[in-house]
Amino acid sequence: EVNEFLERDLKPEGLRRSVVIVATSDQPPLVRIRGAFLATAIAEYFRDCGRHVLLMMDSLTRFAHGQREVGLAIGEPPTTKGYTPSVFTLLPKLLERAGTGSGEGTITGLYTVLVEGDEMSDPIADAVRSILDGHIVLSREMAAQNHFPAIDVLQSTSRVMRDIATPQHYAAARAVTESVAIYRRSEDLINLGAYKPGANGKLDRVVNLIGPITDYLRQDVDEKVGLGESVAALAKLAEALQ
Repeated sequence: EVNEFLERDLKPEGLRRSVVIVATSDQPPLVRIRGAFLATAIAEYFRDCGRHVLLMMDSLTRFAHGQREVGLAIGEPPTTKGYTPSVFTLLPKLLERAGTGSGEGTITGLYTVLVEGDEMSDPIADAVRSILDGHIVLSREMAAQNHFPAIDVLQSTSRVMRDIATPQHYAAARAVTESVAIYRRSEDLINLGAYKPGANGKLDRVVNLIGPITDYLRQDVDEKVGLGESVAALAKLAEALQ
């Protein structure tokens, strides 16, 4: 898995601009814990040099598992799903180090969290959501439908979008997200044939445009779309939904 990431995704060009810290799940728990903190410390160094750093960590769940093993070994009491109190003490100490520093540099952190059976009430997922500025939820059901990236836009959110997006972009995103929610609520009725056009004008527009909306939310791995082009397509969908 590590070699695949290095050779297929980063490639030589990406490696020249990257620092890779590897601590696989079969490593001792202290190695996994120290690997996460080492990667963050390196990111902080480049941030303090005025660089804009992208820190990607896969995964916080394995980091938490490592601390759970350490906690249980030293006699900490297990709590929800066996996680020890020190796990929830250590998570903010790691995650709060991302972001801006005293200078011009920044760290943008992307952390993955593995949940059992799409169970969003997982204690680690809950703890991480309370700390970070947003989350992107990947759906197994959407992946099974060959919808990639399998992002569930209704469960995904950003606390900072209003601050970093233009008012037009923000309004268009809300309109399209609301339309997806309307369709999901009525999807069973539509599939059963109980939906009758003309009874609800807003639902009619959503049903007519659900195909283009779904196409917009899909993107092949090798497909490249610029931000301006993406926002323009989003605005066009939002206008059609009015």
